[in-house]
Amino acid sequence: MKFFKRLLALTLVAASTLSLAACQKAKTTSKVTTKKTKAVKNTDKVFIVGFDQNFPPFGYVGKDGEFTGFDIELAKECAKRLGQEISLQPIDWDAKDMELSSGNIDCIWNGFTINGREDAYTWSDCYMNNAQVFVVKSGSGIKSDKDLKGKTVDVQKDSSAESALNSDDNKDLKNSFSQMISVADYNTAMMDLESGAVDAVAMDKFVALDQIKDKKSEYTILPDQISSEQYAVGFKKGNTALRDQVNKALKDMDSDGTFAKISKKWFGEDVSILGESR
Repeated sequence: MKFFKRLLALTLVAASTLSLAACQKAKTTSKVTTKKTKAVKNTDKVFIVGFDQNFPPFGYVGKDGEFTGFDIELAKECAKRLGQEISLQPIDWDAKDMELSSGNIDCIWNGFTINGREDAYTWSDCYMNNAQVFVVKSGSGIKSDKDLKGKTVDVQKDSSAESALNSDDNKDLKNSFSQMISVADYNTAMMDLESGAVDAVAMDKFVALDQIKDKKSEYTILPDQISSEQYAVGFKKGNTALRDQVNKALKDMDSDGTFAKISKKWFGEDVSILGESR
């Protein structure tokens, strides 16, 4: 009997210890995963930029583990001119609207296309032109978009390429595909292309150029453009105060040559269209 009483006591102590440890772990995890959910005011001293961290050369994780990219450098310079500390917030691209409306981020700045979204956000001035193109394997026999008939094509979910291919202007082109697959990001799409799982990837021109820069003999960008577009910074609808501050910073950067310097670093040329009207 004493043996069983002793065994029962040990069991209760062990259970209590495990329960305490679980509670402590839960508390620790809670602290680690806590994130800002309070709406961000324009008077905050922190400029929170939402971006897709799998979107080189505009925003991505560099070899040193730090966030980098063309738009990241523009945003950092902008924050400096606003006298604010910058907070770079990676987001799931298909959750960008929720992140913006909830106040988790101040803006979306990451190769963000204004075309077709004009009324969904408050926008900065457009700062560069872009286009949607197809990337295929060299030697695939695919020379133009007409050769994609019966082929499988990847696009990033909720991307400009997906929107363009779903538009009435490209209805016949899309219907000629065997299948169009929406994936999480372009890295996944390019792996699908490399493995032969798909025949082509529809994506932003500058993203495509970055993806194949070290593999130009392996991949080809088709000459046909799916659509042309412009990039701008997107803010929550009605947030004109912060938009105006960012616009001024961008125009000052364009005037004093800072924009051109950053642009030439990433693209070898000045891509700014800030001096042009929309």
